[in-house]
Amino acid sequence: MNDGNEPAFGLIEGDVVKPIDGLDPFALNPNTSQSTVLLSEIKLLPPVAPSKIVCIGRNYREHAAELGNPMPAEPLLFLKAPSAIISNEEVIRLPPQSLQVEHEGEIGVVIRHTASKIGEDEDPLQYVLGYTCVNDVTARDLQRKDIQFTRAKSFDTFCPVGPFVVTDIDPLNALLTTSVNGEIRQQARASAMAFSIPYLLRYISHIMTLFPGDLIATGTPAGVSRLVDGDIVEVEIEGACILRNPVASG
Repeated sequence: MNDGNEPAFGLIEGDVVKPIDGLDPFALNPNTSQSTVLLSEIKLLPPVAPSKIVCIGRNYREHAAELGNPMPAEPLLFLKAPSAIISNEEVIRLPPQSLQVEHEGEIGVVIRHTASKIGEDEDPLQYVLGYTCVNDVTARDLQRKDIQFTRAKSFDTFCPVGPFVVTDIDPLNALLTTSVNGEIRQQARASAMAFSIPYLLRYISHIMTLFPGDLIATGTPAGVSRLVDGDIVEVEIEGACILRNPVASG
C-alpha cells in the first residue's frame, strides 16, 4: 500500500488498515502499528514483489482442450517477468506487436518461507503466506508463433495482481471467476486443477528454490477470450478478493 508517504505493508481488517512495522509481512506474527488508516484513504500497490513468477500451463483440462493442446503428464512450468506486474485498477496495455491479447484469470500463491525440496512428510501449505488474484495476460498469437512463452506472457502490464493477499480461502476448492464487462467468461473451482496447489509447491521446490514473496500462478480454466480497448476485466476469488483492471491500446 501507499498512504502518501513510503510504500508499506498493512493488515486489512474491514475498512481499516493496520500498518505492519518495517517491510516484513512474512514473519509468523508481524508487528502492527497501533495507529490505523482507512482503506479508502490509501493507494493499493501490487501486494507482491517477487524474485520470480512461476506459472503453470494447462492445469485445467478444459482449457488445454480449448487451445487444442494435450494435457501434460507433469506440471508445465514457465516463468513470467516480474516487471509485468501491475496493481488493482491499473491499465492493461495492448501492445502493437499482438492482435490477440487474452485474459487468463488464476489463483496466485504467495510464498512466505524459503522452500527447497519440500519433503513428502511436510505440509507444503506451511510455506504459503496467502493467496491472491492473478491475470496471466497473454498475447496468444505470439505464444503460438514463438512456441515458448516468454514474450507472449511478459509485456509490461501483463500481470495484474491483487488487490491484496488473503489467508482464509480453501486452496483445494476455492471458486475462481473471470468476467469481462460484467459477463462471466471463466469459472472453476481449484478442485478442478489437474495438479493441486500442494502438489505444485512440492514439485516446484524440487526444481528451484522458492523465496519469500515469490508468486505462483496456478493455471487458468477454460473460457479465455480476446481483450479489446475499453474492456474491464475482473478476476475474483469468491468471498476473498476481486482484481479489476481496465484495458487500453498502447
